[in-house]
Amino acid sequence: MSEMLSVIVDGLWRQGDKSLAVRLVAENGETLPGWQPGAHIDVHLPCGIIRQYSLTGACGDESYLICVGRETASRGGSRYIHETLRPGQKLSISSPRNLFPLNQAERVVLLAAGIGITPLYAMALQLEASGTPFTLHYYVKKRENAAFVREVSGGWRNGECIIHASCEGESPRARLSQDLPAAHDGLHVYTCGPVEFMTKVRDVAAGKGWAETHIHSEAFQPVVPAANADTGDVFTVTLASTGERWPVPADKTIAQVLLENGVAVPLSCEMGICGACLTPVIDGVVDHRDTVQSAEEKGARDQQVALCCSRSHSGELVIGL
Repeated sequence: MSEMLSVIVDGLWRQGDKSLAVRLVAENGETLPGWQPGAHIDVHLPCGIIRQYSLTGACGDESYLICVGRETASRGGSRYIHETLRPGQKLSISSPRNLFPLNQAERVVLLAAGIGITPLYAMALQLEASGTPFTLHYYVKKRENAAFVREVSGGWRNGECIIHASCEGESPRARLSQDLPAAHDGLHVYTCGPVEFMTKVRDVAAGKGWAETHIHSEAFQPVVPAANADTGDVFTVTLASTGERWPVPADKTIAQVLLENGVAVPLSCEMGICGACLTPVIDGVVDHRDTVQSAEEKGARDQQVALCCSRSHSGELVIGL
């Protein structure tokens, strides 16, 4: 489980007309643990909600910077941050966890939609510092919606940022086929935004011959189950360390069953989007229902299962606990 940190809200300021930047400093005055672009933290809000937010800005800073968009259909997290959170307030956060790392490449294309700019802005800074050529395409509905406009709009030596506004006829649907270049061994693409946006990115990439290994994404939204999705038959979860085994009924998750039987599970989002509960699979066929792992990871020989949402196609699932 990630180490918990006590921090203080050091500042809040507007980013575009829909987002708030939040700077966090350690309560004890020490430098917060280091992180790399793509990392996120779990923020435990005083209202009892836990939310995952990408770290952004320069990763060498002593403080952490996150940026939170005001969601129209807020489940409570963004509403609390926009309406209640104030400078000086204490929060508990997890230490950074990175399931979206920036790998070495000859050139990088960054595709951000909406608040998906937060991890990609940090990546752009890292690419600039390392001298790696990059292009950042930033899609928003209106230009006034964009966050970090001044930061990304100029002054790059090794890259460029182009902001596309849907209201000006430059929606991702209209732009992606020309913004995403043809596949190349040394070229990687990183994308973050709504699930529909990233699905479109992958569709366009597949049409241009991109390998799955060269497309990297992160989504902080749960997968919506298909209307005819199987709710899941009863199966057995077995702990490899002790051989203890329990049935997992259709109306409970693996994590719930483990917790009921006294097994510690590092839960956070409970929607398959943060990776906190990923656990090695020793035997069995996983019915993956998380969005935090790539298709390649879900099909790999050494798999992990998201205990909070995934189920099993086999009658027994043996996990590395």
